[in-house]
Amino acid sequence: MIDMKVLFTYDYGQEKMDRIRQLGYELIYVHENEVLMDAVTEDADILVCYNPFSRLDLRRMKQLKLIQLSSVGIDQVPLEYIQGRNIILSNNRGGYSIPMGEWIVMKILEMLKHSKELYAQQQKKQWEIDTGLLELYGKTVGFIGTGTIAHEAAKRLQGFGVTIVGVNTTGRNSGYFQRCYPMKALDEALGKCDVVVLAIPYTENTHHLINKKRIEAMQRGVYFVNVSRGSIVDQEALVEALQDGKIQAAALDVFEEEPLPLGNLLWSLDNAIITPHNSWISEMRNERRFRTIYENLSRFQKGELLINVVDLKKGY
Repeated sequence: MIDMKVLFTYDYGQEKMDRIRQLGYELIYVHENEVLMDAVTEDADILVCYNPFSRLDLRRMKQLKLIQLSSVGIDQVPLEYIQGRNIILSNNRGGYSIPMGEWIVMKILEMLKHSKELYAQQQKKQWEIDTGLLELYGKTVGFIGTGTIAHEAAKRLQGFGVTIVGVNTTGRNSGYFQRCYPMKALDEALGKCDVVVLAIPYTENTHHLINKKRIEAMQRGVYFVNVSRGSIVDQEALVEALQDGKIQAAALDVFEEEPLPLGNLLWSLDNAIITPHNSWISEMRNERRFRTIYENLSRFQKGELLINVVDLKKGY
C-alpha cells in the first residue's frame, strides 16, 4: 500500500477520519481558516478542502496530485496553475442537489403564493386577503442547465402539472424534461417560460449570461430563481427588470459579491427574496460529501478512476 499524506481542512469527526486512516493514508487536519504553508502541509499528496487557496501556496506543494473539493463550484480554485501541474480536481457534484432541488420548488411556490408579503402582514398583525395569488399548475418552468440540481428540482415538480423545459450545451434530452434546447436557442427557450431557474456552472463563457438582452427575451412578468452563481447574472440588468416589472419576482440565493453589501439595491426590493447562499444546506450535507471523499480516496489509493473529476478545459 502506497504511503500518502492527505490534508483535510474540515473535520468530519473521529469515526470518519479514522476510516480515511484505515485506507492507509497519513491524515493531517488543520481548519481552513487556520491552515498555513509549513513543512507539514507542503508535503501533502492530496488536499481535501473548500477554499484554502488564499492561505496555501500550491507552488510549494510539490507532491500534490489531487484536490478533492467539498463544493460543486470550482471558481475558487487556481485552475490554470493546477492544469499546468496536471493536478486532478474533483468536486462534490450531486452532493447538494436534493436540498437545492427542494429549495427551488419552495421558492417558486413562495413567489407565486406571495409568502413574503403575507408574512409581512403577519408581522404587522394585518388581516387582509390577497386575491393576486397564482397557481403553479399549467405553468412552464425552464431550467438553464440540466445537471444534477436541475434534475432533482424537475423530479420534484412532476406532481404539479407543469411543463418543464431545459437548456444545455447541445439540447440533449434529459430525464424529467419535456424538451431540451441547445444553448444557441436560449432566447427562444426563455420566451416560453413562466419561471426561469438558473442552475448552470459558472465559467468564463457563462459570465453575465443573463444580461439585459436575455431578460428582454423573457416573458413580461416572469419569475426568476438563481441558485448557481451570482456572476452569471448582470446584477444591474436584474435590478432594472425587477423595478419595472419585467421580472415579476426573483428568489436569489447567490450574488456577485457575498455577503451582499448592505447598500445593494436588491435588499430594498419588495419583489426580491434574498437568502445567504443557503440552498445547499441540510442535515445530510456532511454525510453525502464524505461519501464522495471516501470513495475517491479509496479509488485513488487503488489507482482506479475517480468520480466527479472536473474537466478543466470546460470548467465543470
